[in-house]
Amino acid sequence: MFRVRRHALLLAAAALTVANVGCNPFTMGLFTPVPIQPWVAERMNQKYGNRNDGRTPVMPPIRDGFPPPICEDPPSDQEVLRAMPRVTRGVPYIFEEFRDDIVIVKNRLVDKIDPPRFFPLVGPAQLHHCHWECVVYYTETVQSDHPFPMQTRKNRVQVLYIDKDHLHLYVGPNTDVQRQITADMTKY
Repeated sequence: MFRVRRHALLLAAAALTVANVGCNPFTMGLFTPVPIQPWVAERMNQKYGNRNDGRTPVMPPIRDGFPPPICEDPPSDQEVLRAMPRVTRGVPYIFEEFRDDIVIVKNRLVDKIDPPRFFPLVGPAQLHHCHWECVVYYTETVQSDHPFPMQTRKNRVQVLYIDKDHLHLYVGPNTDVQRQITADMTKY
């Protein structure tokens, strides 16, 4: 029994020694590098990096005697470009697609405030509709270098509609309460 156990241990030690010698990629154990496509990090950043895009902000109440607020903040260029369809993921030197000379024109379509109503998790509030039309002008370049070099350029136009709706708290017609809530929310 002792000899069998000794031979098994010697065999295991020899196998372990042979496995750890040379260019064996699995010698690092848990730290073995795993190849990942370059677009994976970009996709994860798009998925998890912009958490507030789908959330509706809650603003201070609309005060009586003051003009109603207007939609002053158009969508950022980054929001517009994220809303566009993705560029085709090609194979380098075989098929590649690019967007160059991007110009974005933003037009406000709707700016209206609904009467107060109850919203779950917020309470009584007024919905402020802000709808924007964003026209994106760009040059689409499709390029291939194999089997023969080829490149096409086309001027393109993409129209996107982006909603930037937000809520205004509704605390009633009392101006003192409106002033106090606005001071609490904006810190001035």
